[in-house]
Amino acid sequence: MNRQSLPWVILLLTATGFLVVRTATGDMGREYAVWSSGATQAASASEYVAGGADVSLWRSVGLWVAAIGTLFIFSFLYADNPCYKVAEAVLVGVSAGYAMIVGFWTVIIPNLLAPLFPKFTQSIFLPGTVPVRSDYWWLNIVPLVLGIMLLMRLSPAGGWIARWPLAFIIGSTAGLRLIAFVEADFLAQIRNTVIPLITIDNGRLDAFATFSNVLLLIGVVSCLVYFFFSIEHTGFVGGVSRVGIWYLMITFGAAFGFTVMGRVALLAIRFEFLFDNWLWLIDPTQRRLGL
Repeated sequence: MNRQSLPWVILLLTATGFLVVRTATGDMGREYAVWSSGATQAASASEYVAGGADVSLWRSVGLWVAAIGTLFIFSFLYADNPCYKVAEAVLVGVSAGYAMIVGFWTVIIPNLLAPLFPKFTQSIFLPGTVPVRSDYWWLNIVPLVLGIMLLMRLSPAGGWIARWPLAFIIGSTAGLRLIAFVEADFLAQIRNTVIPLITIDNGRLDAFATFSNVLLLIGVVSCLVYFFFSIEHTGFVGGVSRVGIWYLMITFGAAFGFTVMGRVALLAIRFEFLFDNWLWLIDPTQRRLGL
């Protein structure tokens, strides 16, 4: 053991002893549940103290797994290590499996099996549906065939068959995304730019709204001039394009700051989960009154 790793080993042993003591005394890492309406529901510590809830073993195990997984992810701050690789693999695998299950129950079952085989779907998967085929149920055979062709990607000899449904998926998705982009971004920006330069509210000049509209007009025109490369950016045109650069840099900085704030908020949520739900060192929502 070298001198650089010694402080980390001491810190790890100290944290382990701290967790063992707090766990043994029952001061952390427990979740409570109450049986209601034929299923278990999360309960508070107050309900547990009053005798209306019990310690939930599986919820407590899930709490510990989530906390240890969070610490494994944080371990990457020190160095790339096996703990981080395990947490990364579990996260990717669970996310892929969850997405597959959600896609199966929300896409394949209601949109493919139910129209083609309504009686089978009602008896096995969706008891609440009506086992009646629609007039154009046979159109669902097309996505069924394309889905089977897409699975040929798993066969080395039939991989070329999967290119046809893949091309159809990419082309149709690109077309739909293009229409959505034109309507939501391009046309919406044009619509929001067509505003009165001077705003009058109840017969009086709204100075703040007018100033905002003037800034918007200057920003739109200067940014368009910056991206207009048919004229050399010198003289007056160069000055306007430089104003556009300032607008672009402020926009990119604000977007980056917003992204950083979102990530910091996620980090704060994870710290709150560790110190509140798991370690019981804080209790901002007073979840453990009576303990």
